[in-house]
Amino acid sequence: MKRSKSKKQLLVGSILTTIVASLVALPPLVQAHGDKKANAHNMRLVGMNDLQGRSAYQPVIQHQVVGGRDKYIAYIGHHNGTALNPLTGIVETNGVSIVDVTNPKHPVYLHHIPGDAGAQMVRTCSGDELPSGVSGHMYLLRSDGNVAHYVHDVTDPSNPSPGVLVSGGLGGTHKNYWECSTGIAYLVSGVPGWRVSRVTQIFDLSNPMSPVFIRNFGLDGQQPGATGPFDPQGPHGCISVIEKNRVYCGHGTSSNGILVILDRAKLLDTTGLVDPANPTSAELAIPLVSRLNTSSYIGAHTTFPVLGVTVPRLEKDPALTVRDFIVLVNEAGGNECSSALRQMMFMVDITDDAKPWPIANFDVNESDQNFCSVGGRFGAHSSNESFTPVFYKKMVFISWFNAGVRAVDIREPFSPKEVGYFIPRTTGTTFPTGGKIAIQTNNVEVDDRGLIYTADRAGTGLHIIKLTGDAKKIIDGGSGHHDDDDDD
Repeated sequence: MKRSKSKKQLLVGSILTTIVASLVALPPLVQAHGDKKANAHNMRLVGMNDLQGRSAYQPVIQHQVVGGRDKYIAYIGHHNGTALNPLTGIVETNGVSIVDVTNPKHPVYLHHIPGDAGAQMVRTCSGDELPSGVSGHMYLLRSDGNVAHYVHDVTDPSNPSPGVLVSGGLGGTHKNYWECSTGIAYLVSGVPGWRVSRVTQIFDLSNPMSPVFIRNFGLDGQQPGATGPFDPQGPHGCISVIEKNRVYCGHGTSSNGILVILDRAKLLDTTGLVDPANPTSAELAIPLVSRLNTSSYIGAHTTFPVLGVTVPRLEKDPALTVRDFIVLVNEAGGNECSSALRQMMFMVDITDDAKPWPIANFDVNESDQNFCSVGGRFGAHSSNESFTPVFYKKMVFISWFNAGVRAVDIREPFSPKEVGYFIPRTTGTTFPTGGKIAIQTNNVEVDDRGLIYTADRAGTGLHIIKLTGDAKKIIDGGSGHHDDDDDD
Protein backbone atom coordinates (compact mmCIF):
# COMPACT_ATOMS: atom_id res chain seq x y z
CA MET A 1 0.00 0.00 0.00
CA LYS A 2 1.44 3.38 -1.07
CA ARG A 3 1.63 5.83 1.80
CA SER A 4 0.59 9.42 1.15
CA LYS A 5 3.01 12.22 1.99
CA SER A 6 2.50 14.17 5.17
CA LYS A 7 1.76 17.91 5.11
CA LYS A 8 5.27 18.53 6.39
CA GLN A 9 6.83 16.50 3.55
CA LEU A 10 4.67 18.29 0.97
CA LEU A 11 5.69 21.70 2.38
CA VAL A 12 9.40 20.82 2.32
CA GLY A 13 9.10 19.51 -1.23
CA SER A 14 7.34 22.68 -2.34
CA ILE A 15 10.02 24.87 -0.79
CA LEU A 16 12.83 22.89 -2.44
CA THR A 17 11.10 23.06 -5.83
CA THR A 18 10.73 26.83 -5.48
CA ILE A 19 14.39 27.28 -4.52
CA VAL A 20 15.64 25.16 -7.42
CA ALA A 21 13.39 27.03 -9.87
CA SER A 22 14.59 30.39 -8.64
CA LEU A 23 18.23 29.37 -8.90
CA VAL A 24 17.70 28.28 -12.49
CA ALA A 25 15.93 31.54 -13.32
CA LEU A 26 18.57 33.86 -11.87
CA PRO A 27 21.56 34.76 -14.06
CA PRO A 28 24.66 33.29 -12.37
CA LEU A 29 27.65 35.50 -11.71
CA VAL A 30 29.93 33.11 -13.59
CA GLN A 31 28.13 30.98 -16.12
CA ALA A 32 29.13 28.03 -18.24
CA HIS A 33 32.16 28.90 -20.35
CA GLY A 34 31.94 29.06 -24.12
CA ASP A 35 34.50 27.77 -26.60
CA LYS A 36 36.82 30.69 -25.97
CA LYS A 37 38.79 29.76 -22.84
CA ALA A 38 40.73 32.18 -20.68
CA ASN A 39 44.46 32.29 -21.16
CA ALA A 40 47.05 34.34 -19.39
CA HIS A 41 50.72 35.09 -18.94
CA ASN A 42 52.00 36.65 -15.70
CA MET A 43 48.42 37.68 -14.83
CA ARG A 44 45.71 35.80 -12.95
CA LEU A 45 41.96 36.25 -12.46
CA VAL A 46 41.04 37.05 -8.85
CA GLY A 47 37.29 37.56 -9.19
CA MET A 48 34.53 38.79 -11.46
CA ASN A 49 30.97 40.07 -11.64
CA ASP A 50 28.75 39.81 -14.71
CA LEU A 51 27.34 43.36 -14.26
CA GLN A 52 23.89 41.99 -15.11
CA GLY A 53 25.15 41.27 -18.63
CA ARG A 54 25.39 44.97 -19.56
CA SER A 55 27.85 46.28 -22.12
CA ALA A 56 30.52 47.97 -20.01
CA TYR A 57 32.80 50.91 -20.78
CA GLN A 58 34.71 52.68 -18.00
CA PRO A 59 35.50 51.30 -14.52
CA VAL A 60 36.64 53.63 -11.72
CA ILE A 61 37.76 52.22 -8.36
CA GLN A 62 37.21 54.38 -5.28
CA HIS A 63 38.59 53.72 -1.80
CA GLN A 64 35.92 55.11 0.51
CA VAL A 65 34.42 54.74 3.96
CA VAL A 66 30.94 53.21 3.95
CA GLY A 67 29.08 52.84 7.22
CA GLY A 68 32.30 53.37 9.17
CA ARG A 69 34.18 50.67 7.26
CA ASP A 70 36.95 50.96 4.68
CA LYS A 71 35.65 49.80 1.31
CA TYR A 72 36.74 49.63 -2.30
CA ILE A 73 33.82 50.44 -4.59
CA ALA A 74 33.85 50.04 -8.38
CA TYR A 75 31.71 52.41 -10.43
CA ILE A 76 31.26 51.15 -14.00
CA GLY A 77 29.75 53.18 -16.83
CA HIS A 78 27.83 51.31 -19.54
CA HIS A 79 27.07 51.62 -23.22
CA ASN A 80 23.46 51.89 -24.28
CA GLY A 81 21.14 48.89 -24.00
CA THR A 82 18.82 47.36 -21.43
CA ALA A 83 18.95 44.48 -18.97
CA LEU A 84 16.98 43.05 -16.07
CA ASN A 85 18.11 44.37 -12.70
CA PRO A 86 17.53 41.45 -10.28
CA LEU A 87 17.73 43.88 -7.35
CA THR A 88 14.58 45.66 -8.51
CA GLY A 89 12.99 43.08 -10.80
CA ILE A 90 12.78 45.77 -13.50
CA VAL A 91 14.32 45.91 -16.97
CA GLU A 92 16.40 49.10 -16.83
CA THR A 93 18.22 51.17 -19.43
CA ASN A 94 21.97 50.83 -18.98
CA GLY A 95 23.59 53.45 -16.78
CA VAL A 96 26.09 52.92 -13.94
CA SER A 97 26.78 49.71 -12.04
CA ILE A 98 28.07 50.01 -8.47
CA VAL A 99 29.97 47.00 -7.13
CA ASP A 100 31.67 46.42 -3.78
CA VAL A 101 35.12 45.00 -4.61
CA THR A 102 36.54 45.17 -1.09
CA ASN A 103 36.92 41.39 -1.27
CA PRO A 104 38.07 41.07 -4.88
CA LYS A 105 37.41 37.33 -4.88
CA HIS A 106 33.72 37.93 -4.19
CA PRO A 107 32.52 41.24 -5.68
CA VAL A 108 29.02 42.26 -4.55
CA TYR A 109 26.67 44.12 -6.90
CA LEU A 110 25.13 46.98 -4.88
CA HIS A 111 23.11 49.21 -7.20
CA HIS A 112 22.34 50.21 -10.77
CA ILE A 113 21.67 53.83 -11.76
CA PRO A 114 19.60 53.76 -14.98
CA GLY A 115 20.76 56.09 -17.74
CA ASP A 116 19.13 57.76 -20.71
CA ALA A 117 21.04 55.53 -23.12
CA GLY A 118 24.08 54.42 -21.19
CA ALA A 119 26.49 56.40 -19.01
CA GLN A 120 29.84 55.53 -20.48
CA MET A 121 32.06 57.81 -18.44
CA VAL A 122 32.22 57.94 -14.64
CA ARG A 123 34.51 59.81 -12.23
CA THR A 124 34.50 60.07 -8.45
CA CYS A 125 35.74 62.62 -5.90
CA SER A 126 35.66 62.67 -2.11
CA GLY A 127 34.08 65.55 -0.20
CA ASP A 128 37.24 65.55 1.92
CA GLU A 129 39.26 66.53 -1.18
CA LEU A 130 36.85 68.85 -2.96
CA PRO A 131 37.24 72.47 -1.74
CA SER A 132 33.51 72.86 -1.03
CA GLY A 133 32.46 69.24 -0.66
CA VAL A 134 30.87 67.78 2.46
CA SER A 135 33.39 65.95 4.64
CA GLY A 136 32.80 62.22 4.69
CA HIS A 137 30.76 62.27 1.48
CA MET A 138 31.57 60.74 -1.90
CA TYR A 139 30.40 62.08 -5.27
CA LEU A 140 29.95 60.47 -8.69
CA LEU A 141 30.13 62.40 -11.96
CA ARG A 142 28.55 60.56 -14.88
CA SER A 143 27.34 61.14 -18.38
CA ASP A 144 23.70 60.40 -19.18
CA GLY A 145 23.48 58.89 -22.60
CA ASN A 146 24.33 61.55 -25.14
CA VAL A 147 22.18 64.28 -23.61
CA ALA A 148 23.55 65.36 -20.22
CA HIS A 149 26.00 65.07 -17.32
CA TYR A 150 24.94 64.52 -13.69
CA VAL A 151 26.49 64.39 -10.23
CA HIS A 152 25.25 62.00 -7.52
CA ASP A 153 26.06 61.73 -3.83
CA VAL A 154 27.21 58.10 -3.45
CA THR A 155 28.24 58.22 0.20
CA ASP A 156 25.95 55.22 0.54
CA PRO A 157 26.78 53.42 -2.72
CA SER A 158 23.76 51.15 -2.30
CA ASN A 159 21.47 54.17 -2.29
CA PRO A 160 22.81 57.06 -4.42
CA SER A 161 21.07 60.42 -4.31
CA PRO A 162 19.06 61.66 -7.29
CA GLY A 163 21.31 63.29 -9.87
CA VAL A 164 22.06 67.01 -9.99
CA LEU A 165 22.23 68.28 -13.58
CA VAL A 166 25.61 69.68 -14.59
CA SER A 167 25.06 70.18 -18.31
CA GLY A 168 22.07 69.24 -20.46
CA GLY A 169 20.52 69.58 -23.88
CA LEU A 170 23.58 68.00 -25.48
CA GLY A 171 24.07 66.05 -28.69
CA GLY A 172 26.85 63.79 -27.40
CA THR A 173 28.99 62.95 -24.37
CA HIS A 174 32.12 60.99 -23.70
CA LYS A 175 35.22 60.79 -21.54
CA ASN A 176 35.24 63.27 -18.64
CA TYR A 177 37.99 64.19 -16.18
CA TRP A 178 37.57 65.63 -12.67
CA GLU A 179 40.27 67.28 -10.55
CA CYS A 180 39.37 66.34 -6.98
CA SER A 181 41.73 68.84 -5.33
CA THR A 182 40.21 71.81 -7.18
CA GLY A 183 36.82 70.57 -8.36
CA ILE A 184 37.49 71.56 -11.98
CA ALA A 185 35.82 69.12 -14.39
CA TYR A 186 36.56 68.75 -18.09
CA LEU A 187 33.45 67.36 -19.77
CA VAL A 188 33.24 66.05 -23.31
CA SER A 189 29.92 67.27 -24.70
CA GLY A 190 28.11 67.71 -27.97
CA VAL A 191 27.20 71.39 -27.72
CA PRO A 192 24.65 72.69 -30.25
CA GLY A 193 26.07 75.30 -32.62
CA TRP A 194 29.62 73.96 -32.72
CA ARG A 195 30.89 72.49 -35.99
CA VAL A 196 32.05 69.21 -34.39
CA SER A 197 30.15 66.53 -32.50
CA ARG A 198 32.10 67.07 -29.26
CA VAL A 199 33.81 69.96 -27.47
CA THR A 200 35.34 70.39 -24.03
CA GLN A 201 33.03 71.98 -21.45
CA ILE A 202 34.72 73.14 -18.25
CA PHE A 203 32.80 73.38 -14.98
CA ASP A 204 33.65 74.21 -11.39
CA LEU A 205 32.36 71.27 -9.36
CA SER A 206 34.19 72.17 -6.15
CA ASN A 207 30.70 72.11 -4.65
CA PRO A 208 29.35 69.24 -6.76
CA MET A 209 25.76 69.94 -5.81
CA SER A 210 26.03 73.48 -7.27
CA PRO A 211 27.80 73.28 -10.65
CA VAL A 212 29.26 76.49 -12.10
CA PHE A 213 29.99 76.80 -15.83
CA ILE A 214 33.42 78.20 -16.74
CA ARG A 215 33.81 77.92 -20.51
CA ASN A 216 33.65 75.86 -23.70
CA PHE A 217 36.80 74.98 -25.62
CA GLY A 218 37.74 73.42 -28.95
CA LEU A 219 40.24 73.82 -31.75
CA ASP A 220 40.15 76.95 -33.87
CA GLY A 221 37.61 76.63 -36.65
CA GLN A 222 35.34 74.33 -34.68
CA GLN A 223 33.57 77.14 -32.81
CA PRO A 224 30.14 78.55 -33.69
CA GLY A 225 30.25 81.09 -36.49
CA ALA A 226 33.60 79.94 -37.85
CA THR A 227 34.00 79.45 -41.58
CA GLY A 228 36.43 77.64 -43.82
CA PRO A 229 38.35 74.39 -43.22
CA PHE A 230 38.51 72.96 -39.69
CA ASP A 231 39.64 69.86 -37.84
CA PRO A 232 36.56 67.59 -37.84
CA GLN A 233 37.71 65.59 -34.83
CA GLY A 234 36.31 66.73 -31.49
CA PRO A 235 37.92 65.74 -28.17
CA HIS A 236 37.64 62.19 -26.95
CA GLY A 237 38.85 63.09 -23.47
CA CYS A 238 41.36 65.13 -21.45
CA ILE A 239 43.62 64.47 -18.47
CA SER A 240 44.85 67.32 -16.29
CA VAL A 241 48.09 67.51 -14.31
CA ILE A 242 47.85 70.52 -12.01
CA GLU A 243 51.51 70.36 -10.92
CA LYS A 244 52.65 70.73 -14.53
CA ASN A 245 50.01 73.37 -15.36
CA ARG A 246 49.01 71.22 -18.32
CA VAL A 247 45.91 69.55 -19.75
CA TYR A 248 46.47 66.72 -22.24
CA CYS A 249 43.64 65.96 -24.70
CA GLY A 250 43.12 63.43 -27.44
CA HIS A 251 41.05 64.30 -30.52
CA GLY A 252 39.87 61.54 -32.81
CA THR A 253 39.83 57.85 -31.97
CA SER A 254 40.72 55.74 -35.01
CA SER A 255 41.88 58.27 -37.61
CA ASN A 256 43.23 61.81 -38.02
CA GLY A 257 44.13 61.93 -34.35
CA ILE A 258 45.47 65.01 -32.59
CA LEU A 259 47.37 65.17 -29.31
CA VAL A 260 46.59 68.61 -27.85
CA ILE A 261 48.62 70.10 -24.96
CA LEU A 262 47.05 73.07 -23.18
CA ASP A 263 48.25 75.60 -20.60
CA ARG A 264 45.85 74.91 -17.73
CA ALA A 265 46.01 78.36 -16.14
CA LYS A 266 45.32 80.12 -19.45
CA LEU A 267 42.54 77.67 -20.25
CA LEU A 268 40.75 78.43 -16.98
CA ASP A 269 41.31 82.19 -17.12
CA THR A 270 38.12 83.66 -18.54
CA THR A 271 39.21 87.26 -17.93
CA GLY A 272 38.58 89.18 -21.11
CA LEU A 273 36.54 86.48 -22.83
CA VAL A 274 33.58 88.16 -24.49
CA ASP A 275 31.48 84.99 -24.33
CA PRO A 276 33.00 81.94 -22.56
CA ALA A 277 30.44 79.68 -24.25
CA ASN A 278 31.39 80.88 -27.76
CA PRO A 279 35.10 81.75 -27.90
CA THR A 280 36.78 83.51 -30.81
CA SER A 281 39.75 82.29 -32.83
CA ALA A 282 42.11 84.52 -30.86
CA GLU A 283 40.71 83.26 -27.54
CA LEU A 284 41.07 79.61 -28.56
CA ALA A 285 44.73 80.18 -29.43
CA ILE A 286 45.71 81.49 -25.98
CA PRO A 287 45.87 78.17 -24.02
CA LEU A 288 47.36 76.09 -26.86
CA VAL A 289 50.91 74.95 -26.08
CA SER A 290 51.22 72.49 -28.96
CA ARG A 291 49.49 69.88 -31.04
CA LEU A 292 50.75 66.71 -32.66
CA ASN A 293 48.79 65.43 -35.64
CA THR A 294 48.86 61.70 -36.25
CA SER A 295 48.60 60.17 -39.71
CA SER A 296 45.18 59.87 -41.31
CA TYR A 297 44.79 56.26 -40.18
CA ILE A 298 45.84 56.66 -36.52
CA GLY A 299 43.67 58.08 -33.73
CA ALA A 300 44.27 59.68 -30.33
CA HIS A 301 41.75 57.95 -28.08
CA THR A 302 43.62 58.11 -24.75
CA THR A 303 46.44 60.51 -23.77
CA PHE A 304 47.81 59.35 -20.42
CA PRO A 305 50.73 61.47 -19.09
CA VAL A 306 53.65 59.65 -17.51
CA LEU A 307 55.89 62.38 -16.17
CA GLY A 308 59.30 62.59 -14.53
CA VAL A 309 60.58 59.25 -15.81
CA THR A 310 64.26 58.50 -15.23
CA VAL A 311 65.40 56.85 -18.46
CA PRO A 312 68.18 54.30 -17.86
CA ARG A 313 69.73 54.60 -21.32
CA LEU A 314 70.20 58.35 -20.82
CA GLU A 315 71.83 58.19 -17.40
CA LYS A 316 75.11 59.67 -18.63
CA ASP A 317 73.42 62.92 -19.65
CA PRO A 318 71.88 64.60 -16.57
CA ALA A 319 70.08 67.16 -18.71
CA LEU A 320 68.17 64.43 -20.54
CA THR A 321 67.86 61.63 -18.02
CA VAL A 322 64.47 62.68 -16.60
CA ARG A 323 61.82 62.87 -19.31
CA ASP A 324 58.06 63.36 -19.70
CA PHE A 325 55.90 61.14 -21.89
CA ILE A 326 52.38 60.61 -23.13
CA VAL A 327 51.05 57.08 -23.51
CA LEU A 328 48.91 57.61 -26.61
CA VAL A 329 46.45 54.85 -27.50
CA ASN A 330 44.27 54.64 -30.61
CA GLU A 331 40.94 52.81 -30.83
CA ALA A 332 40.38 49.88 -33.16
CA GLY A 333 37.09 50.53 -34.90
CA GLY A 334 36.60 46.93 -35.97
CA ASN A 335 38.51 43.73 -36.58
CA GLU A 336 41.64 45.16 -38.12
CA CYS A 337 42.64 41.91 -39.74
CA SER A 338 40.91 43.07 -42.91
CA SER A 339 43.67 45.60 -43.60
CA ALA A 340 47.32 46.30 -42.91
CA LEU A 341 46.43 49.05 -40.42
CA ARG A 342 46.75 48.64 -36.68
CA GLN A 343 45.60 50.85 -33.83
CA MET A 344 48.19 50.48 -31.08
CA MET A 345 50.02 52.23 -28.23
CA PHE A 346 52.60 54.95 -28.85
CA MET A 347 55.08 56.60 -26.50
CA VAL A 348 55.33 60.34 -27.18
CA ASP A 349 58.19 62.35 -25.68
CA ILE A 350 56.80 65.67 -24.34
CA THR A 351 59.83 66.78 -22.32
CA ASP A 352 59.84 69.77 -24.65
CA ASP A 353 56.06 69.95 -24.72
CA ALA A 354 56.03 72.67 -27.36
CA LYS A 355 57.40 70.01 -29.72
CA PRO A 356 56.00 66.56 -28.82
CA TRP A 357 57.47 63.64 -30.72
CA PRO A 358 56.69 59.89 -30.88
CA ILE A 359 59.67 57.73 -29.93
CA ALA A 360 58.33 54.17 -29.61
CA ASN A 361 55.29 51.97 -30.01
CA PHE A 362 53.77 48.73 -28.74
CA ASP A 363 51.56 46.33 -30.69
CA VAL A 364 50.09 42.86 -30.28
CA ASN A 365 50.96 40.32 -32.94
CA GLU A 366 47.72 38.90 -34.34
CA SER A 367 49.31 35.63 -35.37
CA ASP A 368 50.42 34.80 -31.82
CA GLN A 369 46.93 33.53 -30.98
CA ASN A 370 45.04 33.88 -34.27
CA PHE A 371 42.98 36.84 -33.08
CA CYS A 372 41.60 37.37 -36.59
CA SER A 373 39.64 34.13 -36.34
CA VAL A 374 38.18 34.78 -32.89
CA GLY A 375 35.64 37.41 -33.90
CA GLY A 376 34.80 40.84 -32.56
CA ARG A 377 37.21 43.74 -32.59
CA PHE A 378 40.97 43.16 -32.54
CA GLY A 379 43.23 46.11 -31.73
CA ALA A 380 43.95 48.66 -29.02
CA HIS A 381 41.38 50.78 -27.21
CA SER A 382 42.63 52.56 -24.08
CA SER A 383 45.06 52.60 -21.17
CA ASN A 384 44.49 52.83 -17.46
CA GLU A 385 44.39 56.47 -16.27
CA SER A 386 45.16 56.19 -12.56
CA PHE A 387 48.36 57.72 -11.18
CA THR A 388 48.63 55.21 -8.32
CA PRO A 389 52.32 54.78 -7.37
CA VAL A 390 52.00 50.99 -7.47
CA PHE A 391 52.22 51.07 -11.26
CA TYR A 392 53.00 54.65 -12.28
CA LYS A 393 56.20 55.04 -14.34
CA LYS A 394 56.65 51.26 -14.32
CA MET A 395 53.77 49.69 -16.17
CA VAL A 396 50.64 50.55 -18.11
CA PHE A 397 47.72 48.31 -18.99
CA ILE A 398 46.18 48.49 -22.45
CA SER A 399 42.79 47.04 -23.33
CA TRP A 400 42.94 45.17 -26.63
CA PHE A 401 39.37 43.97 -27.28
CA ASN A 402 39.50 40.25 -28.18
CA ALA A 403 43.14 40.11 -27.09
CA GLY A 404 42.15 41.04 -23.52
CA VAL A 405 44.35 43.33 -21.44
CA ARG A 406 48.09 43.68 -22.02
CA ALA A 407 50.61 44.62 -19.31
CA VAL A 408 53.35 46.80 -20.81
CA ASP A 409 56.65 47.58 -19.07
CA ILE A 410 57.51 51.25 -19.72
CA ARG A 411 60.50 51.63 -17.40
CA GLU A 412 62.55 51.96 -20.58
CA PRO A 413 60.15 54.25 -22.50
CA PHE A 414 62.08 53.98 -25.77
CA SER A 415 61.55 50.20 -25.74
CA PRO A 416 58.18 49.32 -24.16
CA LYS A 417 57.64 45.58 -23.90
CA GLU A 418 54.83 43.24 -22.96
CA VAL A 419 55.30 41.42 -19.67
CA GLY A 420 51.85 39.87 -19.24
CA TYR A 421 48.34 39.51 -20.59
CA PHE A 422 44.96 38.21 -19.54
CA ILE A 423 42.18 37.18 -21.92
CA PRO A 424 39.01 36.23 -20.03
CA ARG A 425 36.70 33.37 -20.83
CA THR A 426 33.44 34.05 -22.57
CA THR A 427 30.39 33.23 -20.45
CA GLY A 428 26.66 32.85 -20.77
CA THR A 429 26.23 36.64 -20.66
CA THR A 430 28.70 37.32 -23.49
CA PHE A 431 26.72 38.46 -26.51
CA PRO A 432 27.79 38.29 -30.18
CA THR A 433 29.94 40.95 -31.82
CA GLY A 434 29.87 40.77 -35.59
CA GLY A 435 28.15 37.43 -35.44
CA LYS A 436 30.65 35.72 -33.11
CA ILE A 437 30.86 35.28 -29.35
CA ALA A 438 34.16 36.90 -28.36
CA ILE A 439 35.70 38.72 -25.42
CA GLN A 440 35.77 42.49 -25.97
CA THR A 441 37.91 43.93 -23.16
CA ASN A 442 36.95 47.58 -23.43
CA ASN A 443 38.55 49.74 -20.73
CA VAL A 444 40.94 49.10 -17.88
CA GLU A 445 41.75 50.68 -14.51
CA VAL A 446 43.84 49.89 -11.44
CA ASP A 447 43.70 50.48 -7.69
CA ASP A 448 46.26 51.18 -4.97
CA ARG A 449 46.21 47.51 -3.89
CA GLY A 450 47.87 46.51 -7.15
CA LEU A 451 44.73 45.06 -8.74
CA ILE A 452 43.71 45.53 -12.37
CA TYR A 453 40.06 45.87 -13.44
CA THR A 454 38.76 45.31 -16.97
CA ALA A 455 35.25 45.93 -18.28
CA ASP A 456 33.88 43.93 -21.19
CA ARG A 457 32.00 45.58 -24.05
CA ALA A 458 30.21 42.33 -24.96
CA GLY A 459 28.42 41.85 -21.64
CA THR A 460 30.87 39.46 -19.95
CA GLY A 461 31.27 41.76 -16.95
CA LEU A 462 33.99 43.11 -14.68
CA HIS A 463 37.22 41.12 -14.30
CA ILE A 464 39.58 41.69 -11.36
CA ILE A 465 43.12 40.61 -12.12
CA LYS A 466 46.48 40.58 -10.41
CA LEU A 467 50.02 40.28 -11.67
CA THR A 468 52.09 37.15 -11.17
CA GLY A 469 55.58 35.98 -12.06
CA ASP A 470 58.08 38.42 -13.53
CA ALA A 471 55.43 41.09 -14.04
CA LYS A 472 54.71 41.18 -10.31
CA LYS A 473 58.43 41.47 -9.58
CA ILE A 474 58.49 44.72 -11.56
CA ILE A 475 55.98 46.46 -9.32
CA ASP A 476 57.52 44.88 -6.23
CA GLY A 477 60.87 46.38 -7.20
CA GLY A 478 62.49 43.00 -7.66
CA SER A 479 64.01 41.20 -10.58
CA GLY A 480 64.75 37.66 -11.46
CA HIS A 481 63.72 34.76 -13.60
CA HIS A 482 60.23 33.87 -14.75
CA ASP A 483 58.44 31.63 -12.20
CA ASP A 484 55.71 30.28 -14.55
CA ASP A 485 52.86 31.48 -12.33
CA ASP A 486 50.48 31.77 -15.30
CA ASP A 487 47.38 30.00 -14.06
CA ASP A 488 43.94 31.29 -15.03
